[in-house]
Amino acid sequence: MSVWIDTVLHPLEWVVAWLMVGFHQIFTFIGLPEASGFTWALSIVGLVIVIRIILIPLFVKQIHASRRMQLIQPEMQKIQKKYKGKTDPESRQAMTQETMALYKRTGTNPFSSCLPILLQSPIFFALFRVLNSLQPIATGKKSPIGPMTAVLAGQANNSTIFGAPLSATFVHANGVLSTQIVTVVLIVLMSATTFTTQRQLMMKNMPANAMDNPFAKQQKVLLYLMPLFFAFSGINFPIGVLLYWLTTNLWSMGQQFYTIRRMPAPGSPAEKALEARRIKSGKEHKKFTIPGLSHDADAEDIQDTPVAEAKPKSGQRQQPKRKKRVKPTGQGDAKTGPTQQPGPRQKPGAKPSATADGDA
Repeated sequence: MSVWIDTVLHPLEWVVAWLMVGFHQIFTFIGLPEASGFTWALSIVGLVIVIRIILIPLFVKQIHASRRMQLIQPEMQKIQKKYKGKTDPESRQAMTQETMALYKRTGTNPFSSCLPILLQSPIFFALFRVLNSLQPIATGKKSPIGPMTAVLAGQANNSTIFGAPLSATFVHANGVLSTQIVTVVLIVLMSATTFTTQRQLMMKNMPANAMDNPFAKQQKVLLYLMPLFFAFSGINFPIGVLLYWLTTNLWSMGQQFYTIRRMPAPGSPAEKALEARRIKSGKEHKKFTIPGLSHDADAEDIQDTPVAEAKPKSGQRQQPKRKKRVKPTGQGDAKTGPTQQPGPRQKPGAKPSATADGDA
C-alpha cells in the first residue's frame, strides 16, 4: 500500500516542489528575504493560485451540474413518489434505472460537484509530504525532490512565520507557544471560512423547495461538522499545509460569491436578486433551462397534485368514437337474415302500411 501511494504521489511532490521553488525565486528576485518564512508562505499561496486556476474548467462543470440538479428536482421527486414505500428489489432497480435515464436525458452528472475537491486532495497530501521531507532532505537523509535541494530545504525548514516554523505542527510543537498560537489561529480561520462558504451556498443559492431533500439535509449536517473535523485533524498538519488549506478556502469563498451573483441556481433567492438587478438596469434576464425538460413544475405541487390522465398531444387527430346506429325495420344482418322487429305504432284512423299488408 505504501509503495502504491509513493508511486502516485511522487510526480505530484515533484510538481509541488517545482512550483514552490519557482515562486520562491520570483519573490526573492523582487527583493523579499531569501530565508524568510513569509517568502516561503507566499510561495505556498502561489501554489494554491496555480492549482485553482488549472481547476477552473472543472469548477465551471461543477456549477452547470449543480444548476441541472436543481432543475431536475421536480422530476426526481416524481420518481421518488412513484416508488414510495416499495422496498422489493424489482422496484428499487426500476427506480434506479429511471433515475439514471433522467440523468442521461438531461445531461446531468451528480458526481461533477465532487471533482474539484477530489482532484485537490492528492495535491494537498503531496504538499504535506514535501513539508515533512524538508528536514530529511536538509540533513541528507533523503534525496532532493525536484529542484528542492538540501540548501533550499534547510532554508524552508528553518524559516518561521510569527515565530512558528512552516513545517511545525501543534502536536509536535514541543511547548513552543508561538507555534501553538499560529496553528490555532489558522484552524479557527479555516473553520470560519468553510462555515461561511457553506452557509452562503445554502442561504442564497438553494431554492426553498430544495431545502427538504436528503442532499440539503446532508449539507446542513456538514455545515456544523466540518469545523469540528478541522479542529481535530488540523492539529496534526504542518503550518504550511494549514496555510494552503486556508488559502484555498478563501479562493473558494470568493469564487462562490462571484458564481452565486452571476450564475445562481434556478429558483434560488440569488436568481431572484439577479433578475431584479437586470430588470432594473433594463437588461433581459434569461433563465437557465434544460432542453426537453418541463420547467413549470414545482416540487411543492408535485407532492399534492395527483397525476393527470394522459391527453392526446397537441396537433394529433383524435379518432371519433363509433356510435350505435338503429337499424331500420325489416333489415338484418347479411348472415342472419331479416330481423323481426315490432312495427311502428299507428295513429288512429291511419291506413295500414304496405309492408304490413304485403304478406296477407
